[in-house]
Order: sequence, then structure tokens, then C-alpha cells
Amino acid sequence: MTRMMMDTPIGVLVLEATERGLCRVGLPGPNQTSAGRNRQTDHPVLAQAAAEIDEYFSGRRRTFSIPLDLAGTPFQRAAWQALADVPYAETISYREQAERIGRPKAVRAIGSANAKNPVPIVLPCHRVIGSDGRLTGFAGGLACKQQLLDHERVVGPKPKAG
Repeated sequence: MTRMMMDTPIGVLVLEATERGLCRVGLPGPNQTSAGRNRQTDHPVLAQAAAEIDEYFSGRRRTFSIPLDLAGTPFQRAAWQALADVPYAETISYREQAERIGRPKAVRAIGSANAKNPVPIVLPCHRVIGSDGRLTGFAGGLACKQQLLDHERVVGPKPKAG
């Protein structure tokens, strides 16, 4: 596994990858600093991940194409894959996410799976909110979740063709 750190508008992200794909995006923590280590890697997956994350934060990317190498239960992987289908700048509830994977009663399990999402931002668990519209749970904290949602709302959804 190879690791790099990168500066972003929400703080320093830690990216980790195998030869097969991106396996972790670590959200900012209180003691993280990139200390000049931004993009000092020859690892092609990490280089692509950093470029796509930069494009996301600059408003030029709404979905990610980086290959992923995720370890999780079949339920977790289904929950995480459903995150990729939540449109940019939109939100869904945990209940809606559970329904999307055919497990409408698994709302708490969805919350637990999202809490273990190894690649937040890339698989946008920040777009999942409580059924009452309130922000709930996020590994990076609710302020970070709000910052990501605000970023997407400011940049806005991609205009529809036609």
C-alpha cells in the first residue's frame, strides 16, 4: 500500500492505494499537516486520485472514475456503491439509501456502513442526511460535511444538455 497527503479546501486528506485502486481517503484531523508532501508519489492510482479530487474542489468534476479497491462485507460494498449514484449537490436520507439497495428496513445498518466508508468524497456519504433534513454522522465531523455540501451547492449541479 502506498500513501500520500494532499492539501484541499477542507484540510489535509490522506490517500492510500494498492496497485488495484484507491482504498482509503482519510479526512482531515486536528494534527494533520501535509508539510510539503503533496503529490510526491509515482503511484499512478494516487496521482489520478489527487488529480480527480483537485478537479472536484475546483468545480470541474462531479463524479469520480478512479479505480477502487475496497474491503468490506457484501452489504457494506452495496451501501457504498449506492453512494456513487447520489447526484452531485443533492442529498438523500439513510432510508432512501437503504431502499436503493433493496433493504428498506436496514436504515441503521446503512448508517453504520456509511460510517465505515473508506473513501469519503469519492463515494459521497456526505450527501446522506437524516430523514428530517438534519445533518447526522460523518467521519470528518458535521462541520466538514456541511462544508462539502456547501461547496457542491455553490458550484452547482451540471447543466442538463438539450
